[in-house]
Amino acid sequence: MKLWAGRFGKATDQLVDDFHSSISFDQRLFEQDIQGSIAHATMLGEQGIIPQKDAELIVSGLRGILEDAREGKIEWQKDAEDIHMNVEALLTERIGEAGKRLHTGRSRNDQVALDTRMYARTACRETESMLEELIRALLETAQANLHTIMPGYTHLQKAQPITLAHHMMAYVQMFLRDRDRFRRAYDAADVMVLGSGALAGTTYPLNRERVAELLGFSGISENSLDGVSDRDFLLDYLSAAAICMMHLSRFCEELILWNTNEFRFVEMDDGFATGSSIMPQKKNPDVAELIRGKTGRVYGDLMTLLTVMKGIPLAYNKDMQEDKEAFFDARDTLVKGLTVFTAMLKTVTFRKDVMEKGAAGGFTNATDCADYLVKKGVPFRDAHRVVGELVAHCLNEGKALLDLSLEELQRFHPAFGEDVFEDLSMIACVEKRKIPGAPAPEMVQAAIDSARARLEK
Repeated sequence: MKLWAGRFGKATDQLVDDFHSSISFDQRLFEQDIQGSIAHATMLGEQGIIPQKDAELIVSGLRGILEDAREGKIEWQKDAEDIHMNVEALLTERIGEAGKRLHTGRSRNDQVALDTRMYARTACRETESMLEELIRALLETAQANLHTIMPGYTHLQKAQPITLAHHMMAYVQMFLRDRDRFRRAYDAADVMVLGSGALAGTTYPLNRERVAELLGFSGISENSLDGVSDRDFLLDYLSAAAICMMHLSRFCEELILWNTNEFRFVEMDDGFATGSSIMPQKKNPDVAELIRGKTGRVYGDLMTLLTVMKGIPLAYNKDMQEDKEAFFDARDTLVKGLTVFTAMLKTVTFRKDVMEKGAAGGFTNATDCADYLVKKGVPFRDAHRVVGELVAHCLNEGKALLDLSLEELQRFHPAFGEDVFEDLSMIACVEKRKIPGAPAPEMVQAAIDSARARLEK
């Protein structure tokens, strides 16, 4: 018989049991549920709400269940509905009547909110750590490529020369922001809600601060209605996960492009590529493609919970059971994506010679040519027009700007001098950009040092 069945005259229909049960997915909360129950029982005994000997017996029984669960010795029962009822039923079976006192002063509503917050805190710290490993890998690549010239793009058209280090550091900034988002998600989850009861607290003299202390929470919730119905902390995690996956997807898209024969900027390691069942020459960047594809899945998890929550009146409603599958799926997908992406990135071979050759084509020094004229006293708009005409001329002649003679350049404007050839070299175009945030090697080095300092904070 179910633990709540006293008011009912008949058993629930088997169809309802199957539809209603959440143990198939919320069993992964067993550690949080048991740790939360240990803290609750400890407090109940300290407060004299239940006999101290019963509290000690409950705590001992819960620790035994936790040990068995960690070793995979427990088979969770579907007819017990969820992890909370499973643990309580198993505890009562093991220690007898004292087990029935565990639920004093709490509801499954505040219990599940507590468990989920504890799991979310762990997930946030886990993701922070994985992001830091990825950032360190990017910093190593950047440090080794301060002088590796490559084309920068806008609209997927070659734009200006940059360095591979500068490109990698753009992703460092993205992933540092991701880490900050997961830190904020941790803070949102770091609120102890037990004591909210079903929705209106309890008449028992609970010491909520003591439970928060035992579980390592930095504070307690201030409103019982909000305590049981708030899932913003999960939305914070899901939002951070969706943005992080978007960053991974953008990076994967670039690696996929760079791996094509048209770019040839990178060579994917054999261990992180696959072949074709029919075309023997193929080496496909399937890992990067799959991460790109799974990004939509995490977006879906975020939209799932936003949609679940949008029409729910206060306080708890059964709809909120749908929060966990979306949360768990997003967490699992992100963890797998970060793990395999970081490992893949560490094995990528960057073809520096092809990158540098690519930067030399496509008139990536055209802006610098206009800037050269400006420094000679030509108004920028006039300089822009002159260089546009030069580019059109080069296209007709099948030449690059640096292929033109000084005589040819001066036909378009007399301000061109011998120093233009050195000024428009790829190296010069990069090294002249010496303002903070720009690709000059010393500026990128400063960015690397700054990022390393942020990691160590």
